[in-house]
Amino acid sequence: MSSNQVFPVILCGGSGTRLWPLSRSGFPKQFLALSGDDSSQSLFQQAVIRINSVANANITLGNTLVVTNEDHRFLVLDQLRELGKEANKKISGLSATLLLEPAGRNTAPALSMAAFCAQQVSSNHEASNQDPILVITPADQTIQNPAAFTKALQDCIQTVEATENTIAILGITPTAPEAGYGYIQRTGNKDQNNAYVVDRFVEKPDSKTAQGYLADGSYLWNSGMFVLKASTWLSALKEFRADIYEASQKAWQTKSEDAADGVGFIRPGKEEFKSIPSESIDYAVIEKYPKSHYNIKMVELDAGWNDLGAWDAVWQVGKQDQAGNVTSGDTLITNTKNSLVHASSRLVSAVGVENLIIVETADAVLVTDRKNSQDVKNIVTQLESQNREEKNLHRKVARPWGWYDSVDEGERFKVKRIQVKPGASLSLQMHHHRAEHWIVVKGEAEITNGDQVIHLKENQSIYIPQGQTHRLANRRTESLEIIEVQSGSYLGEDDIVRFEDTYGRN
Repeated sequence: MSSNQVFPVILCGGSGTRLWPLSRSGFPKQFLALSGDDSSQSLFQQAVIRINSVANANITLGNTLVVTNEDHRFLVLDQLRELGKEANKKISGLSATLLLEPAGRNTAPALSMAAFCAQQVSSNHEASNQDPILVITPADQTIQNPAAFTKALQDCIQTVEATENTIAILGITPTAPEAGYGYIQRTGNKDQNNAYVVDRFVEKPDSKTAQGYLADGSYLWNSGMFVLKASTWLSALKEFRADIYEASQKAWQTKSEDAADGVGFIRPGKEEFKSIPSESIDYAVIEKYPKSHYNIKMVELDAGWNDLGAWDAVWQVGKQDQAGNVTSGDTLITNTKNSLVHASSRLVSAVGVENLIIVETADAVLVTDRKNSQDVKNIVTQLESQNREEKNLHRKVARPWGWYDSVDEGERFKVKRIQVKPGASLSLQMHHHRAEHWIVVKGEAEITNGDQVIHLKENQSIYIPQGQTHRLANRRTESLEIIEVQSGSYLGEDDIVRFEDTYGRN
């Protein structure tokens, strides 16, 4: 049995702009259920289960290290809890530590935080040689053959253990001359661990070059999944990008730690982290490995991999009917071929169309030709330039305590449907510019209204005056739902003054 403790690392910081309007910066694609045998599981949940499957008699796993945005920490927690409920037992993926980034700095700083964390944990592990192995995967990919994925990662772990200063990367068997992926060229024959030597990395080619790569047979797609020792990553980063290493080290040294529901939160120093140069793992280190004094190997993976980089990819991995259509939600189609139709909140119908992507949410509709689905990012750019909220949030917004759905609004009023999870509560707060009426429609509410604390049941209501300190809480074991009617001169979400908050928000 190896003395190296193995840490699954899930990079969960992407925004998934090409899958707008379903993916938003406040609820990005990794938290959506888009594919897989169990359609109720999000891409992140699938990644947790998949990466923890590498454990066997010779591979001991440490906590799953999830590197994610500070704003997404409760989405991660909720989805980890859901995994436990589905399995009706504690699974290894729930033994997690969340590394919370205060700002996006690409994947090289994210991996550095995971490497520092693994070293810290491993140094306290009596059976460890204090050189932990990291198994790294993005949170937003799909694999159709999990068993092949598990075997390939186990081969990568054995490769890294066998040779010092080695990175083992998964190369995807190409199925088409895809110009949207980076490529890895292998050389020679595979060794006893099914690993090839990597000759070079190639940036995204043009279509003609990609066709040549496919015909050549020695080029594979770069999956962004790999295995290495924490010390190897930090040593190479210090050599190739000392500026990123030094800034990352300072951010780690100024970290703070806390926990919720048995899951640890680690927050790097905020200002120190923001000062780290933004760079990807590939550009910072991995593409500099070939022909250096470091070793880079590649294990081939043929397992139905897809990174779901655009709506056309979602169509490709979806369950297609005889006409090549993929549908989700309340849809009716006729005389339609090779199209994806996704309905979130109402009936969506399509008649006599081909090769289209149609995606409906409560506040936005996307229609695009499948071959142009990569260009959805241009719509997101326009939304950002116009400061439109549809870029960031859905009409229904997840919160640590539950969610709210803005069902109607007009001049000087807004109506929300609010659900509070069992045992949860909103912050103790007040508003400068609005008053609120609350009507309980399900469950029982505990309401702080100034100096009063009262309990309301279904069909009972209360008025919260403008400027009044108040809190909504659910002390029961079932969900609480209310209808909130706001009225006032300004109804923005930033008109909240918090006095106490369970979730550490300002």
